[in-house]
Amino acid sequence: MAPRTIAIYGKGGIGKSFTTTNLSATFALMNKRVLQLGCDPKHDSTTSLFGGISLPTVTEVFAEKSAKNEQVAISDIVFRHDIPGFPQSIYGIELGGPQVGRGCGGRGIISGFDVLEKLGIFEWDIDIILMDFLGDVVCGGFATPLARSLSEEVLLVTSNDRQSIFTSNNICQANNYFRTIGGRSRLLGLVVNRDDNSGMAESYARAAGINVLMKVPYNIDARDMDDSFDFAIELPEIATPFRKLAVDILSNAITPCEATGLDFTDFIRLFGEVSEEMPIPATTEELFTRPSHGDHDTHASGMEKQGKSAGHAHEDEREQERLLECIGKLPDAEREIYSLREIEGKSNEEIAALKNLELKEVQSHISSARKMMRKLFFDL
Repeated sequence: MAPRTIAIYGKGGIGKSFTTTNLSATFALMNKRVLQLGCDPKHDSTTSLFGGISLPTVTEVFAEKSAKNEQVAISDIVFRHDIPGFPQSIYGIELGGPQVGRGCGGRGIISGFDVLEKLGIFEWDIDIILMDFLGDVVCGGFATPLARSLSEEVLLVTSNDRQSIFTSNNICQANNYFRTIGGRSRLLGLVVNRDDNSGMAESYARAAGINVLMKVPYNIDARDMDDSFDFAIELPEIATPFRKLAVDILSNAITPCEATGLDFTDFIRLFGEVSEEMPIPATTEELFTRPSHGDHDTHASGMEKQGKSAGHAHEDEREQERLLECIGKLPDAEREIYSLREIEGKSNEEIAALKNLELKEVQSHISSARKMMRKLFFDL
């Protein structure tokens, strides 16, 4: 029987290797033959798994063997750890990658998988292969298990901070893209690591339609055990959620997600209001000529320009003309309310009272006008 393959993705430093290592140990304690495959140039996925030993990487071994015109053998890159009290040994491989600044990490991943496939990795008598993948960069190399359907299932590791959730969203979008062109990797869901009970990752999961499979609370003892190359599942409060996740995976109790991921605007809105203001365009003149101190001007159109000198007056007049021309192209309601807000400087509340409108109506008209203005201004 072919091994079951699971890719575990997440932002660097978020706890992918912690999650992968403790899940590997949990499966091994359940009498499963497990192979943990580190797919990160840092090649530190299996360090805790092997009690602090750093494994030779496929990249290093392949380079050494190629220099001698020799073939890479399984025993050169696959290593076994016999752990006291475990019914099964655990196997480990580190793909590795180039030294910093000396090559493409994604290319190293692709080359590493080429070597492993030639050695028959997907035909080995292994129950589960866990692939620990860096998720910050979803390039062709790091997306290999998704692009080539080498992983049957995908787990996303995140915490409650925006950047780690953003990384998970990127992976979700990438997996959805590959599914549209024939990919077969199924997204199982999110693992929330270092959970602080803020609920941010869960809010994202609800909005994106992704399962929350496990929440691992921040635990200083678990961190210390991981830092000292030990298994955090020795702690009951850590072991319990990991065992439940392992059982759910083995029993196929998890319904894969059909999530496509959120677009950038919808994602950002989870964390607060998104400004509809147009960005201030820089000019060639201001970038090549430093203005005199104090020679600044601001026009109340929402497209303020800083650093204006006397030599920019003509261009300012031209942009003001463009702005007024764009306002003139707006529908009547948007034009009137936008002019009150941006030209006359009235507040939304003042406009609502003046026009006898609900505040939400005013905000809706202004938001609509700004979107149209953005397109009109840059299309002129």
